[in-house]
Amino acid sequence: MSKHPVYLTPEGYAALEQDLQYQKTVRRQEVALRLHAALEEGELIENAELEEARREQAFVEGRILEIEEQLRNAVIIEKGQNNGVVALGCYVTIQEEGFDDSEEYYVVGSTEAAPAQGKISNESPIGKALIGKRVGEKARVKAPDGDIIFKILAIR
Repeated sequence: MSKHPVYLTPEGYAALEQDLQYQKTVRRQEVALRLHAALEEGELIENAELEEARREQAFVEGRILEIEEQLRNAVIIEKGQNNGVVALGCYVTIQEEGFDDSEEYYVVGSTEAAPAQGKISNESPIGKALIGKRVGEKARVKAPDGDIIFKILAIR
């Protein structure tokens, strides 16, 4: 697995820890019960329930390893540490050139990105274009239909 930093807000770190506990306690137990029940059905050669339970077990164990790796490589980002430039952990208000409406985004690491909730990744095309910009500057984002230009209105 990769050793690159996983940028997380304190809330994102706590959510991952909670998910890890859930996977280790609840999900492992559920899968163990399914495996036990499937083994009791007999006829291991064509036991579809057993195969499905084994696939689910592999998924749960893989998820546990993934979360543990993310937590091991976590770098906590704090809100408001932007020094006047767009950075991880800041809120940025932007306006697309040619439009009146503005949009506000919270710049987070890729693990926490949820565009529908206003959280964009620093690794996304928009996030990459905004990082390092100041209020009043413009950011250019390459899109399939041509470049989109955003003006930075506020950073907090």
